[in-house]
Amino acid sequence: MLSNIQSVHFIGICGTAMASVAAALKERGVRVTGSDANVYPPMSTFLAERGIEVQEDYREENLSDAPELVVIGNAISRGNPEAEAVLELKLRYCSLPELLKETFIRGKCSIVIAGTHGKTTTTALLAWVFEHSGLNPSYLIGGIPNNFSQGARFTDSEWFIIEGDEYDTAFFDKRSKFVHYLPEVAVLNNLEFDHADIFENLAQIQTSFRRFINLIPRNGLLIANGDDANIAPLLEIDHCPIQRFGLTNVAGLQFSEEGSSFSIDGAEFSLPLFGELNVRNALAVIAVSRHCGLTDSQIQSAFASFKGIKRRMEVRGEARGVTVIDDFAHHPTAIRETLKALKGRFPNRRIWAVFEPRSNSTRRSVFQDDLAAAFSDADYVVIAQVARLEQIPEAERLDVERLMADVQSHGAKAAYLPNVDAIINHVTAHASESDVVCVLSNGSFGGIHEKLLANLRA
Repeated sequence: MLSNIQSVHFIGICGTAMASVAAALKERGVRVTGSDANVYPPMSTFLAERGIEVQEDYREENLSDAPELVVIGNAISRGNPEAEAVLELKLRYCSLPELLKETFIRGKCSIVIAGTHGKTTTTALLAWVFEHSGLNPSYLIGGIPNNFSQGARFTDSEWFIIEGDEYDTAFFDKRSKFVHYLPEVAVLNNLEFDHADIFENLAQIQTSFRRFINLIPRNGLLIANGDDANIAPLLEIDHCPIQRFGLTNVAGLQFSEEGSSFSIDGAEFSLPLFGELNVRNALAVIAVSRHCGLTDSQIQSAFASFKGIKRRMEVRGEARGVTVIDDFAHHPTAIRETLKALKGRFPNRRIWAVFEPRSNSTRRSVFQDDLAAAFSDADYVVIAQVARLEQIPEAERLDVERLMADVQSHGAKAAYLPNVDAIINHVTAHASESDVVCVLSNGSFGGIHEKLLANLRA
């Protein structure tokens, strides 16, 4: 697809995957430009460090240089000035998954990590196991792994490790992204209802995953969470081998301030990650790595040196004895597992959960009851104003007053505050030394992390 193409423009370049691919193309000598309505760290910093110019906001004039290819992000819809100009000017365009499939994945052993939760961590951990073992894999990770300098890399090796997202591909292609990724080895970590803006129910999501599973060749392998009841109906297939993993096969599971340790099939493993969800992620990585010929000692050596991912229980700093943590969790299960893991990591310390209802699902009432239960391990819960609430029909909106009452009924103190400044002032006034403040959002949240740390210091 990139033969003889010298210039590529990315509409929606600050998405983690978009930015990573843009950086990789620039390394190949392609002239790369991009635009986005939401330009903020870490991706804005990531792009600036690589000399990629980003235009803030979408304008038709951003295409005035007539790029030879335009990559249109999945958040872009009809009515976007640049998307309309692309169609009108008959510029060559594609989705990011299309670009990946035809330019980077085809011909390689594609290992696709799919599931509702843990995709980024599992993909990053697996990529590091392969890298640490000298296999030099290509990879695409939906975040910035601390063991690598960027979220995507494209090499000449036979291995391509990629995070497989079930969200739709683009406004002109409503299939899930992962159907483009030519899976040879596929991991299905877990499956829950999510993305309420494009899926009506769990059955629709299961249908999308069935389509993904149907692409695995007969000489491939499906590695699936055998403990997940929502996955079980998808495993009634005979076109490819299936291998199951789960905590039922784990012995000696322990959590400490250093991370997690366990044994499986008599082999001992430990990793510097916290919580049951991350143990499941590690079990999937072990299964894939063993299938691809790596030894348990190679796997454990990589586990020991894994440095995690930005925005996944990332400690942003400490001020006045208060530890501030950034986490990308926005689904009730992810929130619950994150807070549960923090409770184990920081025993006898009060946990604050500062949550921004920003995703297309958490802005809706579909998770009304699940959200209240998700905060059960928090001592203090602060909910920010629901993002873009005016876009949701009134009958479908998250009821924040009811959420506050339900959280308090679970024993936590709760506050609903309208903006970042109000939240910072509230936390600064009520937090005590040794408290842990976990900020939960899939967006920038107004730079709340550094602002809170600065306010605490002051």
